[in-house]
Amino acid sequence: MHMIPPHIHRDFFNRDTVTVARALLGQLLVRNHPDTKEPIAGIIVETEAYLGVRDKAAHTYNYHRTDRVRTMWGLPGHAYVYFTYGLHHCVNCTTMPESTPQAVLIRALQPTHNLPFIHSMRPKAKSATNLCSGPAKLTQALDIARALDGADLCSDQSPLYIAQVRKRSHSTSKITASPRIGVNYAQEWAKKPLRFHLTGNLHVSRQ
Repeated sequence: MHMIPPHIHRDFFNRDTVTVARALLGQLLVRNHPDTKEPIAGIIVETEAYLGVRDKAAHTYNYHRTDRVRTMWGLPGHAYVYFTYGLHHCVNCTTMPESTPQAVLIRALQPTHNLPFIHSMRPKAKSATNLCSGPAKLTQALDIARALDGADLCSDQSPLYIAQVRKRSHSTSKITASPRIGVNYAQEWAKKPLRFHLTGNLHVSRQ
């Protein structure tokens, strides 16, 4: 198993949300779990950008502010974890300065570290490429739940953080941009190309 590189610094997240969504591709999402000595991790291969108060698909659209979305209104570089449809969790990275409630949803991972743990959490996965190929699948695989909401993604002592594998973003030719998934209710925002994935990667939720 390869060594895990150092954590990403907060300045990485304190930028334009679309820039962060693209730059996260190829970085490593790391879970420090109390039940295993080895970290669990995977390369981020798919993301979606949510642009806050003007974005009709964002939880903070029209200045919506509740306990559920409190983390989105805070500092950049924290995990915003929410429970959706009464079924599963999704994990996001907060972006932009404090009080600018934007975030990037992590949609898919390519598992790299502690595969036995991941398989134990996803025993019904049909293939290796199905283990983390969707936001609900990856939170199940890494055991990410609402208790991790607000986790500092910029500290390797955190239960959940992001390690910097790449200094530079992938070139435009290696990233596919498309409309976000499952946001048909968001009117004109449903068609904006705010979903990004590594072109040709087999671990994404859909090509």
